[in-house]
Amino acid sequence: MNNLAKISILTCAVVITASLSLRAGTSPQEKAFTDKYKTAFETKDTATLESFLYTQGADPEILGFYKMMQSSDAGGKISKIELVDLTPEDVKKAATPMDSPTGGKVCLTLKPSKKLVIKVEKKDANGSSTSTSESFIAEKDGKFVIPVPGPCKS
Repeated sequence: MNNLAKISILTCAVVITASLSLRAGTSPQEKAFTDKYKTAFETKDTATLESFLYTQGADPEILGFYKMMQSSDAGGKISKIELVDLTPEDVKKAATPMDSPTGGKVCLTLKPSKKLVIKVEKKDANGSSTSTSESFIAEKDGKFVIPVPGPCKS
């Protein structure tokens, strides 16, 4: 193999490696969000957990459900927390109206840009278990928030 081909291959390898490492990193904003969420969750700080909810235009019953779900596992140990990019299926799911528990259809109040994935491990005298939860995340006024569904806008 000639030197030009070797240099080209080496250059490609370096560029690919650099771009993969940049892609795998998280922004300071994402790290701050996940760190704050993890701390609030593990210390059972329900007020801080609720502050992540974007409630403008939210259905009151669904909001109550979201608050209950956030606090029900709070206090557990998070083994992994990350913000991940949305898949095409996630984008489709987020844009699809959902049935409301009170009748009619509801939609997310903000368009999500990420998904929060949390893995919680529980250990007690009866054994151990692991659960994973996912929530859509949107950006509003420079902050990451969890949009709570509300009535669909025409």
